[in-house]
Amino acid sequence: MPELPEVEALVRFLDDRAAGRSVVAADVAQIAALKTFDPPVTALVGGTVTGARRHGKWLDLVVDDGLHLVFHLARGGWLRWSEKSPTTPVRPRLGGGGGGKIAALALRVRFDDGAGFDLTEAGTRKRLAVHVVRHPAEVRAIETLGVEPLDPAFTADVLGELMAARNQQVKGLLRDQSSIAGIGNAYSDEILHAARTSPFKLTRSFAPDEVARLHAAVGEVLAAAVATSSGRPAAELKDAKRSGMRVHGRAGQKCPVCGDTVREVSFADRSLQYCATCQTGGQVLADRRMSRLLR
Repeated sequence: MPELPEVEALVRFLDDRAAGRSVVAADVAQIAALKTFDPPVTALVGGTVTGARRHGKWLDLVVDDGLHLVFHLARGGWLRWSEKSPTTPVRPRLGGGGGGKIAALALRVRFDDGAGFDLTEAGTRKRLAVHVVRHPAEVRAIETLGVEPLDPAFTADVLGELMAARNQQVKGLLRDQSSIAGIGNAYSDEILHAARTSPFKLTRSFAPDEVARLHAAVGEVLAAAVATSSGRPAAELKDAKRSGMRVHGRAGQKCPVCGDTVREVSFADRSLQYCATCQTGGQVLADRRMSRLLR
């Protein structure tokens, strides 16, 4: 799933490529992906793109006359840019399509110079969401977003308040979009590794110096990832993300800090990776499917 650094890179890419161009076509291929009906997606046609923005993991293509094409790529979605976008008619589909392995077209937007982009989604669980709205806050998931972790307003004190508000596992807090916007499964693993913290440590058990260390790790990990992703074309962002990971997605490999083996805890629909030496004092966390997690 694209997270803050990749979404920020996509936003900058779109802002650079699409700003000033007029929309000549906006065609929905996957009807289930379109979550709004007023304004219709056809209202974008004829408008000029004034820029692109990010709200957490949401991308926002701003079109004049006060319209916003807002979309969330979810787990299997992606944006594919083409300097010569296909002009063949798009056939709307009610079902998922794509057979689960092939990325199925959900939306195609084409501009007056022939360029454009496709929103596609792979996998059988279709969660990509497209909204056409007059203001981003009309999307409930955007209205309820928490603080942006790279915003100066996100201080160690703010993080401490969030951690004290409810006693929960720290990884869950980092992934909670209503608390901190933009961090998902991958970067929460990376942040916790950098902070030398167990993913299951309870938030109210953190000492002030541990809160400060976690806050610093959030900023350092995300800023480095944004810098790595910045300026890359959309097609290269997934590989750049994978290559920059220290523990996430690297179970069985050596930790780059201490040399211990990176371990994994699996859940029904996701997994996390961590280093026992760096994060849990050498304790191996039990697989949640087998027994209780060690804290």
